[in-house]
Amino acid sequence: MNRIGTDMDVQALPHLEFAPGDLPGMMGSMGELVEREIAWESNSRATHELLWTASGAGTVTIGEETYTVTPQLGLWLPAGACHSGFTPLGTCQRVALFSIGGTPQFSDRPVPVEITPLLQLLLKRLQVPGLDERSRSLSEAMIVDVLQPAERDLRVRIPASELLQPIVEALRQEPGNRFSLEQWAEQLEVSTKTVTRSFRAETGLSFSRWRATVRAQHAVVLLAAGMEIEDVAFRTGYHSASAFGAAFRRVTGKTPGFFRSTGGE
Repeated sequence: MNRIGTDMDVQALPHLEFAPGDLPGMMGSMGELVEREIAWESNSRATHELLWTASGAGTVTIGEETYTVTPQLGLWLPAGACHSGFTPLGTCQRVALFSIGGTPQFSDRPVPVEITPLLQLLLKRLQVPGLDERSRSLSEAMIVDVLQPAERDLRVRIPASELLQPIVEALRQEPGNRFSLEQWAEQLEVSTKTVTRSFRAETGLSFSRWRATVRAQHAVVLLAAGMEIEDVAFRTGYHSASAFGAAFRRVTGKTPGFFRSTGGE
């Protein structure tokens, strides 16, 4: 989920068909420093992609699920996967492109990936000018070998029902919204049981757990941009940094400080 600002660049990218016979055998990588908030419209590539950031954090939406990408947590996208995205101002985003084949454990579904220090070094090595063919091939093989699914990911499933849309929109615009389950039920003119059943049916989570996950996802973007933990706590609806830290760790398995650096805990 993204809080959409008024000064945003909306960019359209092509939908490329999956065509193995036309793909290069080599893997490429690229990076970009985002100088204005960007919303990427739905697109797809004919190659596999690994998305992450060198600094800052962004989100990638596939169907009804939104993933967070950071310097520590990337996202593997299989060829042909339709996705859209949001990248805040100041984010340094990265993408590596993989040819079809050679990656059976990742080839058919989106997979959150740990961006370990070793993987970072190997990805940086591919950007060295004049890298000879042998060194490039070895680096590519090692990258595929060290790719590992993340133990925890920052994924939010967005409810699609009309009943829950007021809640979704309210938290999209203001992740710190403090309306309780009872208050939402009253506003929607249904019982708390109805709201709870709907959230569990559509997201697999209770309302409070889903809201905590939305807040954590938004918090990571703010933390990666350098905002102080106390300010992030307030912006995401918590009365204290300690309460925020406890809730954040329950969702992510990490402390807020983990996402304010590139080296992890």
